[in-house]
Amino acid sequence: MPFPPRNREVPVRPRPPLAALAAGLALAVTACGGGSSGSSSADDGPIEIGMITSLTGQLQTLGTEGRKAAELAVEQINKGGGVLGRKLELTVKDDKSLPDQSVLAFNGFRDQGVTAVLGSPSAGSALATLPAVDRAEIPYVSLSPADEQVAPVHPYVFVVPALASDYAERLLQFYKSEGVTELAVAYDTKTAYPTAGYQAMKAKAGEYGIKVVATEEIQSTASDFSAVFTHVKGTDAQALAVWVTGPASVVLTKQYAASGLDIPIAFTGSQASKLWLDPAGKAAEGAIVASSIGLVGNTLPEGAQRKAIEAVDKPFTQKYNYPPPQFAQDGYTGVQLLAAAIEKAKSTDHEKIRQAMEELTLTTPNGTYRYSEKDHSGLSPDYVAVNTVTDGTFVPTVWSKSELEKVSK
Repeated sequence: MPFPPRNREVPVRPRPPLAALAAGLALAVTACGGGSSGSSSADDGPIEIGMITSLTGQLQTLGTEGRKAAELAVEQINKGGGVLGRKLELTVKDDKSLPDQSVLAFNGFRDQGVTAVLGSPSAGSALATLPAVDRAEIPYVSLSPADEQVAPVHPYVFVVPALASDYAERLLQFYKSEGVTELAVAYDTKTAYPTAGYQAMKAKAGEYGIKVVATEEIQSTASDFSAVFTHVKGTDAQALAVWVTGPASVVLTKQYAASGLDIPIAFTGSQASKLWLDPAGKAAEGAIVASSIGLVGNTLPEGAQRKAIEAVDKPFTQKYNYPPPQFAQDGYTGVQLLAAAIEKAKSTDHEKIRQAMEELTLTTPNGTYRYSEKDHSGLSPDYVAVNTVTDGTFVPTVWSKSELEKVSK
């Protein structure tokens, strides 16, 4: 096998050009909850953006990282003159990693009269909030990768991360390049993102000459995954793809390393972070991990894509002493997209912003978004990197490096 061995309106000021927005956008957080209204009809004062995120609960690591980078994006935008000559102001509410709390937070923002909302990284929270978004008709930019948010399209809902189906397709493309024809898949049956990823992988495998020969149903609350590896050993699978979120992925990684299973294991964007890499330690060496392009920006050729990544990478690293994980880049990118749409709309009117989003093309740390009336996800699988954990870092595979260079020029 060619896989690497496993061992990692006040008077309006001049408006900044869109290109400047793409290079640096950020937020002034007013604290969790509360804050004055930045209504869509206001002609002066700050433009208020709400952010629902998981600051506590099971997904707090995702939410806190996203908040940090969103703060950075707003800070940069405001230093550059703001949007429409006005400052951005962010109010953050904690959904506590619970769907009902996300709905309550969104309804609070609706009553507050915010211009737009950045949605929770939790798939459960995001999906639970969709009906409220549909009723309120407020632009909602989700930081969750769940496919159901955009299939079918909800008029005011736009997604930032690459979808689960995008990750599935990119991994299948990689497997094809490696000659894999028989694949085992393990996925968390209780969570939307892993389920969507598995379903997409199962549905598209045949297009790449791949057959799913084993399906292992797991749960993120489990602590023993030994049966998974035993079952896979008894098949002709040449690789194992895992779809899971949360701390269980660390446990699974360590048990895989000790299982003696001699086929490569692959994870998705949920593990594309030091939040998984550090606790997994040596057990992660050699694992395949798909991620956003921003996670491996330092390996890209000079150009607009690398510049967009460096706009968040360098200041974030300087402030927090570690590079921004994928969840941080999502928060930063979400602010960029909203700011660019508001600037393009020349208004804070909800409907005009929605229309502007559907016409938006913007290069960000996550790649170049090309939203349309029929596509509210904006990204293609081309911006997903496939990496190998090498000496405790994410390094693009030879195949992925070549593929990413095509969209970085």
